[in-house]
Amino acid sequence: MYPIVRLAWQMFRHRNDGPLALTGEHISHHICWPWDIDPWRELNNGRTLTLYDLGRMSAGRRVGLMPILKSRGWGLTVAGSSVRYRRRVRVFDRIEMRTRSVGWDDRFVYMVQSMWVRGNCTSEALLRTAVTSPKGIVAPDRLAEALGVAGGSPPLPGWVAAWIAAEGERPWPPEPAPPVAPGPA
Repeated sequence: MYPIVRLAWQMFRHRNDGPLALTGEHISHHICWPWDIDPWRELNNGRTLTLYDLGRMSAGRRVGLMPILKSRGWGLTVAGSSVRYRRRVRVFDRIEMRTRSVGWDDRFVYMVQSMWVRGNCTSEALLRTAVTSPKGIVAPDRLAEALGVAGGSPPLPGWVAAWIAAEGERPWPPEPAPPVAPGPA
């Protein structure tokens, strides 16, 4: 179940934070609760993505995204992600999350998020996100204009551009798996 109470808390907690530039860094704090862990007593990888959602929502509010989405009937979606896990997050660990947009192309806004526990980075996510309308994906330049951002996207970091290129090579729809030869009888 989606953690609606935690989302409400994040929105409440950051309600008076100052405005944030589209590419500014938002910092939020979270706790790894017992219902967030897997059988190995660490933060479940699926819950990690859900916690990253909470960081993006409160960052979006500070950027000024929410009133624009509401007034235009737009929505948000994640169109791709890659997470690098490096350290365990254990029950009751206090997490500092850092969220920022690094730039955009003609279809997507790219965001980087990271989790930190006791000064150590535990994971980092690169996300390809989109604003949607009933007619499809809203061009990020249109979103930037609605937010009052002029001048286009900053240059994407090389590693982000390489990820975009690699995703462009990945077949869609996925190719079927080759048949498996029967084993010895």
